[in-house]
Amino acid sequence: MANYNKVLLMGNLTRDPELKRTSNDMAVAQISIAVNRRFKDRTGEQREETTYVDCESWGKTAETMAKYLAKGRPVFVEGRLKLDQWQDKDGNNRSKLKVVIDNFQFVDSKGNQSSTPPAQTPVGATPPTDDIPF
Repeated sequence: MANYNKVLLMGNLTRDPELKRTSNDMAVAQISIAVNRRFKDRTGEQREETTYVDCESWGKTAETMAKYLAKGRPVFVEGRLKLDQWQDKDGNNRSKLKVVIDNFQFVDSKGNQSSTPPAQTPVGATPPTDDIPF
């Protein structure tokens, strides 16, 4: 039987990313995303439901997210579901699903740095103007 584990989410960060390092100096960032769903209920009234999703990223992705993202910023993430299991201090078994981020994209342009330089006007040329007469 084939298996497929892929998650795509777009939402807003609920807090600033928490960047930590493992004992072998690997970066790991923890984030939480709020994903909103708007719908009409049975009576036709507009409703909104928010789902909070915990996510983690590793390596360069973690460092980039921690550097450029902050609470409230919209982000698009692509990753996979992972089940964490542990015992709490009372010995009870606990578990939690989270998304391990493989890739992400900035949704807005705030703080987004382009890797291509801005177009430059050749020496002696007249730069274009935004003044268009009507």
